[in-house]
Amino acid sequence: MQLDPKKLQPLAGYVLVEPSEKSTQTQGGIYLPDNAGDKPQMGTVIAAGSSIWESGVKEIQPPVKVGDKVVYKKWGGNDVKMNGIEYQFLKFDDILATIK
Repeated sequence: MQLDPKKLQPLAGYVLVEPSEKSTQTQGGIYLPDNAGDKPQMGTVIAAGSSIWESGVKEIQPPVKVGDKVVYKKWGGNDVKMNGIEYQFLKFDDILATIK
């Protein structure tokens, strides 16, 4: 069964990110094997969950919206593989910055 990641709606406090393609060539022109290097830490938000409530009194809105380019923690989130692509479910706190 093929899943459409755009039909997934993250729960409160989470966003779904499609990681950017990692570069397989260095600036000097050297091609790297598939297993070299780290996973990308940048991607595009495909869905955002609803607000969360801190201690039941303070509402925390999603810090990003669909289409935003983001940088996230290296070891944050949970990988979900769909249609051959590894997506990331990230907590709001795992997002470090947006790319303008």
